[in-house]
Amino acid sequence: SVSVWEGERRLGDTQREREKKTRGERKEAREREARYSNGHLFTSLTVSATTLCSACNKSITAKEALSCPTCNVTIHNRCRDTLANCAKMKQRQQKLALVRNSSALQNVALRTKTPMMKERPSSAIYPSESIRQSLLGGRRVRSGLSLSKSVSTQNIAGNLNDDSPLGLRRILSQSTDSLNFRNRAMSMESLNDEGEVYYAAMLEELEREGKDFEADSWSRAVDPSYLQMHRKDVIKRQDVIYELIQTEFHHVRTLRIMDGVFRQGMLDEVLLEPGVVHAVFPYLDQLMALHTRFLSQLMTQRTHSLAPGSSTNFTINQLGDILTEQFSGQCADEMRKAYAEFCSRHPKAVKLYKELLARDKRFQHFIRRVSRGPLLRRHGVQECILLVTQRITKYPVLIQRILDNTKGSEEEAQSLAQALSLIRGLLSSVDQQVADLERTQRLQEIQARLDPRAQAAVRGGGVFRGGELLRRTLLHEGTLLWKTQGSRLKDVQVLLMTDILVFLQEKDQKYVFPCLDKPAVLSLKNLIVRDIANQERGMFLISDSTPADMYELHGASRDDRNNWMRLIQQTPSPSTRVRSFPHHRLHLHHMEHCVTLRRNLPT
Repeated sequence: SVSVWEGERRLGDTQREREKKTRGERKEAREREARYSNGHLFTSLTVSATTLCSACNKSITAKEALSCPTCNVTIHNRCRDTLANCAKMKQRQQKLALVRNSSALQNVALRTKTPMMKERPSSAIYPSESIRQSLLGGRRVRSGLSLSKSVSTQNIAGNLNDDSPLGLRRILSQSTDSLNFRNRAMSMESLNDEGEVYYAAMLEELEREGKDFEADSWSRAVDPSYLQMHRKDVIKRQDVIYELIQTEFHHVRTLRIMDGVFRQGMLDEVLLEPGVVHAVFPYLDQLMALHTRFLSQLMTQRTHSLAPGSSTNFTINQLGDILTEQFSGQCADEMRKAYAEFCSRHPKAVKLYKELLARDKRFQHFIRRVSRGPLLRRHGVQECILLVTQRITKYPVLIQRILDNTKGSEEEAQSLAQALSLIRGLLSSVDQQVADLERTQRLQEIQARLDPRAQAAVRGGGVFRGGELLRRTLLHEGTLLWKTQGSRLKDVQVLLMTDILVFLQEKDQKYVFPCLDKPAVLSLKNLIVRDIANQERGMFLISDSTPADMYELHGASRDDRNNWMRLIQQTPSPSTRVRSFPHHRLHLHHMEHCVTLRRNLPT
């Protein structure tokens, strides 16, 4: 009986050890599978509170931090499936596959009677030549890289075994038939790691056009012997003209990237609504037309100025007429409108782009993929938008430098001076329109945040509601301190309109009219503005009413107070006269209204 019991015990121990080993293998397999995602080998990591996730750009806590030592990315545990394929892992697999393919080809060559290898027909990848041409355009295949190799599953995933991640095995198991071009919504990554398939022809064209302006300056672009033929002032002038054309080419390239890469991809691949895409890139078509035409005129002038028998040596002697035409007439009106709209919508466009990037995974993947190309590493969506807003400010500086180095031609100097005056006026007009549009948008935002039930009583009877704001123009806004009875200071948001001052307070993320000791709406008609003698940040506003109301307001600083006083006094409202009086006397015309108030004013 003892031996039987001993045998059963040993059998039970063996079975338990086998089950324990099986559980351990399953656990190890699950952990190994969890560590892999899109080719990344993730490990747990302790991070600081300021570490941001490479996938969603949000902060990471120590409990959910994962890091891939291969490509040095750090992400949330929940974001690992959204991360793009590990680039360095893919490179390693491709190198390993290349070595294995080379050795295999050598063995095949030794066994075959004919040394020639049959190439894989293009029809195995593309169903027709027309589709292949529509996909790749006129792009030349890179040297040393055949078309069949660039799209083979061996190149995409490398040689995989049972221990490889499921994501990579899934890619390898897919048929090459899935590479067919369909509705322009296919994965560009499977065709080209740099994400340049759709816009390859455009990138090649930009690169080809930019070869004439690869040099840093005109002095380096022309032949040394040709350079020695010119005076120092001519060389300086040509250097600035060269810079003008070069930067204009870069600007057009930025606009074409915004159109042909980002906007087209957002519409065709990400399938965003056209209205959303237009909000990110407002007035892009108009800007492209304006600057493409301007660049074409500059390039034509360069071609006409080439030295006989040379394609690089040129001297532009006349440029003022082209600049004058560009910044006057209908062209100037179109530029004014396009830049005013684009620049005023710049903050909203960037905000919308960030919101899309944060919530739309398909958009995240698209931006990540197209940004891999060398041309787009410095031309993200935000960078492109900022470059466009800055372009119009560069023209006055460049034209002024060209004018300073123009000698010996009075007609050319006059044309340049006229062009300089025109572009400065255009820039000033754009600035004014941008400011007006921004104030209008700000007023709409304030009105939207105003409590629908909010209303304020005004002198002489009547009620002021939120809808009255949009019937006026906002001139200035800011925060001031309103001193009430009992010497308490209240934060108020002050709106300077064309004929009134409006005081608001923020409550529960809404604006309301403050219920203080004086009306929240103050008319500017015959308003007296006076600083407080012994307080450098304070001012009095005395209304033209019976009895008169006196508001004591304080700015954030002396300059802030002075700015408010100046703006209130200069309000260009019809039938409005804002008056300012010195400390030592008041105007006799207003003495009757202020006789009682003067007793309370500090001396």
